[in-house]
Amino acid sequence: MQNFVLVIHIILAVLMIVLILVQHGKGADAGASFGGGGAATVFGASGSANFLTRLTAILTALFFVTSISLAVFAKKHAEDPLGLKKLAVTQPVAPAAPQSSETSPNKPETSQ
Repeated sequence: MQNFVLVIHIILAVLMIVLILVQHGKGADAGASFGGGGAATVFGASGSANFLTRLTAILTALFFVTSISLAVFAKKHAEDPLGLKKLAVTQPVAPAAPQSSETSPNKPETSQ
C-alpha cells in the first residue's frame, strides 16, 4: 500500500510541475495585446485559466493527501515513533571515593 501511494505521489508531483509550467502568468495578458491572444480560444471564450486553475487545485489537494498518508506510513514503520529512546536520561554514576597515597594498591610498599 505504501508503494502504491508513493507512486501516485510521484505522478501527482510531475503532473503538478507540468501543469504549473503550462499556465500563463499574470503578466502574460499584456503580451496578448501585441498579437499573441489567439491561443486562448482552445479552451473556450474564458480561456484556459479556469480549467487549469481548477485542475491545479485538485492535483494539489491530492498531493497533500498522499503526503500526509506517506507521513503516517513512515511513522507506523519507525522503530521509535516518538523519538524518546534517544532522549532517555541515564542514572548518573557516583564518583569513586579518592584513595589515600599511603594505601594505594598501585604502589608497592618499601621497607627501609
